[in-house]
Amino acid sequence: MKLFGTDGVRGKAGEKLTAMLAMRLAMAAGIYFRKHSKTNKILVGKDTRRSGYMIENALVSGLTAVGYNVIQIGPMPTPAVAFLTEDMRCDAGIMISASHNPYYDNGIKFFDSYGDKLQPKDEEAIEKIFFDEEMIEENQRTEKEIGSSKRIDDVIGRYIVHLKNSFPKDLTLNNLRIVVDTANGAGYKVAPTVFRELGAEVIVINNEPNGFNINYKCGAIHPEELAQHVKTYRADIGFALDGDADRLVVVDEKGEIVDGDHLLGAIAIYLKRANQLKNGAIAATVMSNQGLEEFLKSEGIALMRTAVGDKYVLDEMKSRGLNFGGEQSGHVIFGDYAKTGDGIATALQITALILRSNKPASEVLRPFKLYPSRMENISIKKKIPLEEIEGFDAIQEELKKRSLRSLIRYSGTENKLRILLEGKEEKLLETSMRELVEFFQDKLG
Repeated sequence: MKLFGTDGVRGKAGEKLTAMLAMRLAMAAGIYFRKHSKTNKILVGKDTRRSGYMIENALVSGLTAVGYNVIQIGPMPTPAVAFLTEDMRCDAGIMISASHNPYYDNGIKFFDSYGDKLQPKDEEAIEKIFFDEEMIEENQRTEKEIGSSKRIDDVIGRYIVHLKNSFPKDLTLNNLRIVVDTANGAGYKVAPTVFRELGAEVIVINNEPNGFNINYKCGAIHPEELAQHVKTYRADIGFALDGDADRLVVVDEKGEIVDGDHLLGAIAIYLKRANQLKNGAIAATVMSNQGLEEFLKSEGIALMRTAVGDKYVLDEMKSRGLNFGGEQSGHVIFGDYAKTGDGIATALQITALILRSNKPASEVLRPFKLYPSRMENISIKKKIPLEEIEGFDAIQEELKKRSLRSLIRYSGTENKLRILLEGKEEKLLETSMRELVEFFQDKLG
């Protein structure tokens, strides 16, 4: 059994992610973090799912059982947990969230003392302890060595101040009308407060979480309601967060959704012209459109591609000394202000960009043309390594001859093959996609 996936431990609450699993995982994590402990404190935050109560209490039980003191901060965005873990000098931070998934799923994400997501080697070490019965037994504490727990409700103020400090002090949001969709999630208090304190007129939707409505027909996954509200209220811009507020989808003043790659390109140019882009490059995943790469190249900015996942983007940023990167899906990382994707911080920087440009969002946030693209998900019976499929190399060569960019990979969680094609000619895209689908259906059942 493998516990950790691409972003922590995730599954259906009460079925895969049970209270017993969460408690034992907390024990294993506590034992691991103790090796480098400085303060004997671990921070725990969560989003607004009903199952968060069960998992939070299980985590607290496990951590205190191995001697850790726990600080519980309640519903807070994932980037807030990353920031507060470092700011409050904790040995580690834990976020209980399944991000954009439905309410019945949940997850557990870990951060180190610097607020960074754990590396695979750290996750492997925790997983090894999890399955070591003897080590778990030996490290349980008794008497005065058992840990304590306390809930702190006012840390939200620290994070709000942090976010406001990321916004240029010579700008104000006065005279701006903004619609914010908080997805009934972790950002439902923070986001409206930040925008209002900076002077905006804020219209908030989906900010009444009940434990079951997180991400339901709202937020970054379903921005249709946001788009309608932007048009109805004649707002200057609309922002949709996901359940844990680390992801952002933007709607312009016309009620049209702005593509994530357009956002990355517009922000990159904004930072470069303000002399704030470090080392002349940004990081983005293999999912980003070829149009973004060519646009950045024309502006003297290099695009460093990574595997899918914001932690890989952050790793690339660190290794190359970059301060900006993100995913087309809306996880955007401003390295000067955050250790992970932060939807609210991104919204503030986008607002600053618009104010400095003196142009409406629809103009400034679409600085280049995207290449046409096609994506297909094929259900398959078996996962054969792609390089072992007869004819796969020939297919790849033919796509190159047709000047098509391709990304072909298996899903990490389902029996599916994902195919992405990009190119300048629509008809060639359609023909090539049909051929690929037929080829893989034949080879993989």
